[in-house]
Amino acid sequence: MAIKKSQLYSSIWKSCDELRGGMDASQYKDYVLVLLFIKYISDKYAGVPYAPITVPVGSSFKDMAALKGKATIGDDINKKIIAPIAEANKLSEMPDFNNAEKLGSGADMVKKLTNLIAIFENPALDFSKNRAEGDDILGDAYEYLMRNFASESGKSKGQFYTPSEVSRIIAKVIGIANTTIKTPTGYDPTCGSGSLLLKVADETDKNIKLYGQEMDNATAASARMNMILHDNATAVIMRENTLSTPLFKDGNQLKTFDFVVANPPFSFKSWSNAVKNPDEFGRFEGFGTPPAKNGDYAFLLHIIRSMKTTGKGACILPHGVLFRGNAEAVIRTSIIRRGYIKGIIGLPANLFYGTGIPACIIVLDKENAENRKGIFMIDAGKGFVKDGNKNRLRAQDIHKIVDVFNKQIEIPKYSRMVSVVEIAI
Repeated sequence: MAIKKSQLYSSIWKSCDELRGGMDASQYKDYVLVLLFIKYISDKYAGVPYAPITVPVGSSFKDMAALKGKATIGDDINKKIIAPIAEANKLSEMPDFNNAEKLGSGADMVKKLTNLIAIFENPALDFSKNRAEGDDILGDAYEYLMRNFASESGKSKGQFYTPSEVSRIIAKVIGIANTTIKTPTGYDPTCGSGSLLLKVADETDKNIKLYGQEMDNATAASARMNMILHDNATAVIMRENTLSTPLFKDGNQLKTFDFVVANPPFSFKSWSNAVKNPDEFGRFEGFGTPPAKNGDYAFLLHIIRSMKTTGKGACILPHGVLFRGNAEAVIRTSIIRRGYIKGIIGLPANLFYGTGIPACIIVLDKENAENRKGIFMIDAGKGFVKDGNKNRLRAQDIHKIVDVFNKQIEIPKYSRMVSVVEIAI
């Protein structure tokens, strides 16, 4: 029998309460998501030959459940369950289940971990078929958790998650649904938990190969698990600072991709740390070097350099990139003159976790860039609904943005094609 999504979500969120205590949401999410991951791969792949994920003998969820009530449960989970799975599947930075500071000590830890495991033993949470009302139950559940964790993590910790509504818009406007490339490549240089990359993959029926790089250890581990939970086990997720240490390369040059998307940290102040001057990868060549204390254009130029000659992409950046002066004005002018910007979509304020400032989607397209005479602009800043302390795009808002952009429909005070001549450059 199919599991109801609401049942799954409430059950998993209940497990969060078991750990909540004084722990920050950004920390307890790691424990809950790892349990979800182990339950899923055990139900789906344990004992299955040639499976994309290896569940070592003695390291399944059933083996974890056998540890309930034992005085050494935390240490045993680390050594008998987590370590073998992590080693077999090249996962890193898994949370410490024997951390007394976070989980309590002695009987308190035993009780907390025992209760947490028991929640996932619910017979209704059988992921062997991974279907609920015809949907990808695990992918949806993971996203639900990520959204809630981001919301509760507050200003400094919510950057690992791009709201699904914004991800959906990007996936639908970059043109991947109509690609004729048999095996397209998709890349996110600041991939967070991987939600944006996965939305892009959802928009094509082609066999897309996904690549992502993420600076934070725990978030990179979450992205790897997210890929597996969405049946994208072959996705390559690397951990390192993309600007100072890009890991996807062809020889000494950056590897290029068919589709590049990103939601980088806004106005990243320390972007230039360890980035050589001049840049060894030629990202700023012909454009100018971004200001040392603001990384917005550094990320945008990295994306442009990472696109194939007919590559397409999109990047979420604060509105300030459209009008700030000095070095950024020079870079902006150069990008526009090359014709790389296909469109700009202005979004409502307060959509993102970690900041309330308004942002925009810069839509990029190198194909026929030299013949581009204008930039299609949309002001979607007024179409949203209040949702708690955040704003959220509704289905009709998303549909309008996507339809208007893809069909290049001009609507007074909402959208129009602005000629390059008209833009003050």
